[in-house]
Amino acid sequence: MSVLNIFMTLWFLLVADASSQSNVSDVTRTPDRRVSGGFKPPTVFKNLNLARNVDLEKSYVRESITVEVQNIDEKKESQDEYYLPFAADAEGTLGSFEVRNKDNPDAEPFDTELVEIRNPSTNLYTHFYVARLPEPLKPKSKITLSISFTVSGSLVPLPATVGQSDRQFLKYSLSAFAPSAYDTEKQRTRLKLPTADIPDYDKVSLPSENFKGVGSQNDEDPVKMGSQMTYGPFDDVPALAYEPVSVRYEFNKPLPHVSSLERDLEVSHWGGNLATEERYHSLSNRAAGLKDHFNRVAWAQAQYLGAASHAMRNLNIPLRAGAANPYFIDDIGNVSTSKFRPSANPKKTAMLELKPRFPLFGDWNYKFKIGWDRDLDTVVRRAPPGDGSSSDKYIMKVPFLEGPKTQEGVSYGSVTLSILLPEGAKLLSFDSPIPVRSSQSSYHTFFDTIGRTRLTLRAENLVDDLAAPAIATANSRQSDLYIEYEYSLSSHFRKPLVILSGILSVFVLAWAVSKVDTRIGGVKVVDEVKKTN
Repeated sequence: MSVLNIFMTLWFLLVADASSQSNVSDVTRTPDRRVSGGFKPPTVFKNLNLARNVDLEKSYVRESITVEVQNIDEKKESQDEYYLPFAADAEGTLGSFEVRNKDNPDAEPFDTELVEIRNPSTNLYTHFYVARLPEPLKPKSKITLSISFTVSGSLVPLPATVGQSDRQFLKYSLSAFAPSAYDTEKQRTRLKLPTADIPDYDKVSLPSENFKGVGSQNDEDPVKMGSQMTYGPFDDVPALAYEPVSVRYEFNKPLPHVSSLERDLEVSHWGGNLATEERYHSLSNRAAGLKDHFNRVAWAQAQYLGAASHAMRNLNIPLRAGAANPYFIDDIGNVSTSKFRPSANPKKTAMLELKPRFPLFGDWNYKFKIGWDRDLDTVVRRAPPGDGSSSDKYIMKVPFLEGPKTQEGVSYGSVTLSILLPEGAKLLSFDSPIPVRSSQSSYHTFFDTIGRTRLTLRAENLVDDLAAPAIATANSRQSDLYIEYEYSLSSHFRKPLVILSGILSVFVLAWAVSKVDTRIGGVKVVDEVKKTN
């Protein structure tokens, strides 16, 4: 290779675009299935007993259903698909949908997928989640299912605007009957609220004109006991039954929501470091808006008295032990109103305390980014030798989601996690705790020759309950991401060799340029001029 070619190669490496990429795959772990209008699940199951719990203590709704199911197929065939209906407008707000065998909670959750009706009719339910049983349920056999999911963006402040020091009330609308595609012999719905101050709620009297065959054990529903309300038990509820009710309750806390979160994890074997950066695009408060202008004096007084408020004051982000070098930056620059409490003890958490430049009231937004470093040895382990390959295999365990932990909870519209492996590393596999869309691309930065492998994972409608605990436990596997990759010895030394080659090329180029005769006419002309003088 000529000196000029070496110089041009070095120049290309130095100015390589750090954002260049080429997608090579796009895989969805839970693909959607679309069917024609008028679709109705086969009536092969019957719910014998159903208990539904709706938790309204956080800024999002957590719902769990325990149901005993029996196979009543008239054809006496085994069945393995259980359908759960939802309203069409609920598809974009549902998250963390999971179905398990209640009698075997340690087993993996069932595979699920979303069935979408292409041409919805007047039927309220137009989307169905399908849970596939690991083993088909034989005729007349029974199984107890545990179904859980979250609903975000469904809590509506009422009134929509309040004073800066006024109390806040939220309204939640639901059905007194649990959503089900099958007839149910007995069911009840229990609401758990954050306070006993419930000024308004709808009542249900059965039997009614719409549900003449449905009976209730109470003269009037719901039955209120402190901060809990119970609709039912109801008897002989038909499939797809819907009885709209709503409840209005006090919730004098913020409703934090992150529309988009981007997490970047960069692995460096030479530096022995895992660099983490989180970019929060539009952290907002979905609480009631301010009726009047913001009063700073009244806010300072409320802060001094420690009064409860529906404004977001600060964010506490627990980090696992070993986190170091944190930073907190917004659109203006570095934010100095933050504290970091490190921890070297693996049984104790490090804490990053953030205080935005201003309190976040209803409909207010804040955009910022944070980052920190961790020792790579705490998250990466070398896999035991297997097939005798010359390449080394590594397994990395990192949290899929970290972020703030608040008493009222945080919901996320979308989360994008990017893992940047060292140059020359080959991605073998990954195991995500939640369904994701994945893509693999090539990323070039300074002194890269073949580029780095970047794995990008995307998920929607997440909540902070999915965040990995700051203290690693036996149960943290459900929130950790596992990545296996190959990193050979030759790839390990690729970057130093490229840098060394670049430096040597500069010296060779400088030496070659110094040997070039730049005088006009060359040496002979100069000698003749000297002789004439």
